[in-house]
Amino acid sequence: MPKPLTIAMPKGRIFEEAAGLMQQAGYDLLTDQEDSRKLILDFPEQNLRIMMAKPMDVVTYVEYGTADIGIAGKDVLLEQDRDVYEVLDLGISPCYIAVAGLPDQPLSRIAPKIATKYPKVAADYFREQGEQIEIIPLNGSIELAPLIGLADRIVDIVSTGRTLRENGLVEYEKITEITSRLIVNPVSFRLKSDEIDEMVRQLSIVIGEEVK
Repeated sequence: MPKPLTIAMPKGRIFEEAAGLMQQAGYDLLTDQEDSRKLILDFPEQNLRIMMAKPMDVVTYVEYGTADIGIAGKDVLLEQDRDVYEVLDLGISPCYIAVAGLPDQPLSRIAPKIATKYPKVAADYFREQGEQIEIIPLNGSIELAPLIGLADRIVDIVSTGRTLRENGLVEYEKITEITSRLIVNPVSFRLKSDEIDEMVRQLSIVIGEEVK
């Protein structure tokens, strides 16, 4: 039997939604093991192996070939700019990246401070707007930054907007829409083309996307 097709997937909401799509496509990954502490899940009857990874690490595993395929948010792909093929927009876990801050708070004239866990996305966006900014990298509780005067604005993921509202912040600009994407290692794309093409074809049928 050939080596299993290895898929890197994040735990939580994205896994649940992706596993649902995979099941509709004929790949049964729905299992109680997702709630366990196991990081590698084997499905020998389907010749599949699932690696459970943090969302920001999925693209790294795929780029270095430890996973053939991955499911990652477009936000991660934009931020990391890794050498992987983005082959299919799965349309799951929709959200968007936005600029937010305190209401009626003007930007500082000289190098506004922008707090974010997406420094590349933020820098690219403000550069396109002709703004020179100072990036303040943060990993959590980004909404705190403008409240304590650390930053003029934040750049972060917005799903429902509830967290912004509860902290008295408003959305200023929407940067880009985000969904989860199917990504492939370039070498695996050649060596395991039959299995990968079939998975892409089946998933495309499920989500109603025309295969190119």
